[in-house]
Amino acid sequence: MMVFITRFCKKCNPLLALAALVLLLSAAPAAQAEGIDVSRAALVAAEEGYFLEADFGVALNPTLEDALNKGVPLYFLLEFEIIRPRWYWLNDKIVDTRQQYRLSYNALTRQYRLGVGSLYQSFSALAEAIDFLSRVRRRQVLETGVLTKGITYTAGVRMRLDVSQLPKPFQLNALASRDWNFGSAWYRWSVTP
Repeated sequence: MMVFITRFCKKCNPLLALAALVLLLSAAPAAQAEGIDVSRAALVAAEEGYFLEADFGVALNPTLEDALNKGVPLYFLLEFEIIRPRWYWLNDKIVDTRQQYRLSYNALTRQYRLGVGSLYQSFSALAEAIDFLSRVRRRQVLETGVLTKGITYTAGVRMRLDVSQLPKPFQLNALASRDWNFGSAWYRWSVTP
């Protein structure tokens, strides 16, 4: 790739040209990041046990949004694990839990529906449903007494699109297209009870 720079005006002030360039670049529309990222995650201790609280940034790409609006439900999988690192053997996985979310659109009622287990909630806008999906609050992941005091554990959380729940034609498309490979990386942190 070759770059050519030519002077566009002999009497032009370089500071004025730089200011015009900055103004032009700031006026350009910013590209919205697509995908899922973990903003924050914590394990909160209570009398009943340990609860997961996490915030995700979820931005659907145009392919997923189009499929959703055409009636294809999207299944998201929230995965959580706690590992006790061991130097003398393989790491010990204390907890490995999964929670499935089902996001769908009903064209007759023009509402988005988000299901968690057997509970459903309807939303009038996709942004409201995504906002609800992206906040995990008081999800019990451990009972009291499972973690030993004084030992440092590694907790991890991630959210991803579960392509195995899609209709078969979309599963084949998911293998060939990056648009369906949608999820966050593992977010890990240390936990010491």
